[in-house]
Amino acid sequence: MRAFVLTAPGAYEVQELPAPVAGAGEVVVEVERVGVCGTDLEFFHGTMAYLHQGHAAYPMRLGHEWAGRVSAVGDGVDPGWVGRRVMGDTMLGCGGCRRCLRGDQHVCERRREVGIRGGLAGALAERLAVPVSSLHALPDSVDAALGALVEPGGNALRAARAAATRPGDRALVLGPGTIGLLVALFLRAAGAEVHLMGRTAGSLAFARELGFAHTWTEDSVPGLPFDAVVDATNAGHLPGSALESVEPGGRVVYIGLAAGPSRIDTRALVLKDVTAVGVLSASPGLAATIQAYADGVVDPRPLVAATVTLDEVGPVLAGARPAGAGAGPKIHVAPGRGAG
Repeated sequence: MRAFVLTAPGAYEVQELPAPVAGAGEVVVEVERVGVCGTDLEFFHGTMAYLHQGHAAYPMRLGHEWAGRVSAVGDGVDPGWVGRRVMGDTMLGCGGCRRCLRGDQHVCERRREVGIRGGLAGALAERLAVPVSSLHALPDSVDAALGALVEPGGNALRAARAAATRPGDRALVLGPGTIGLLVALFLRAAGAEVHLMGRTAGSLAFARELGFAHTWTEDSVPGLPFDAVVDATNAGHLPGSALESVEPGGRVVYIGLAAGPSRIDTRALVLKDVTAVGVLSASPGLAATIQAYADGVVDPRPLVAATVTLDEVGPVLAGARPAGAGAGPKIHVAPGRGAG
């Protein structure tokens, strides 16, 4: 099979590799779509923290936002999985520690992460082997593009739920990238008045195309009472700004990660009686995201600007915009031969 392999920072190859075989408790998936994520960009540039913490090393195969169809099963797996369309959880806990037993495998100290951590191969390939326990079946109404948006959507849904807005509440989302826009879509579906803050005219214009009329740059955000603020950026100073912007008694949700430490004034946190929540993983929100997509509660398809082949992944990671790409922030990959 063909697979995209990152061999060093900025160095990559599309290689012919042996096709995976399903081991006990595993399935093999024919990969239909994969999303390119900000984490993939960090690995490409060599800045991802896991590289320096010993959790990841080159060569590696990226790809953790994926959808496909089960083509084979290993020992102990129900053969009824064959032919089913699925996506999979990125976080694979050890299964035996206190956190896993509590249902929090996504924060397991010994977890592996598909295409990210622990040497687990990712989905930027024609086939992928994963534990059957990580699978979520996709209904017919959730196509491959939507399926590959479930993982980022699960993160966003968890962030929107953590904001705990009620109909008529006002929410501010910092960062109109893929996660920020997905958070905004879920917040709007819950009845909130959503404001988005971004840096570029293009990203804000795209947000307006999605129906978000309240878009701002950092220096133009109005002094309105925001019942919830979600930081979906990588800017080190914005966690503090989020806390400054939220109403007393409100909620701040942190889902973005800066390259270095960021600071908040805990005096403001206490004196404003604010609840602050961090969101790491999509795992607890995957099933609900699939249902939301299937029911049409949110439609994230416009976020996908282009779908490319494995041979075009390297230039995308290096910052090239595919010819004819739309205005959305997400690039998808169709790993199959000749797919585009």
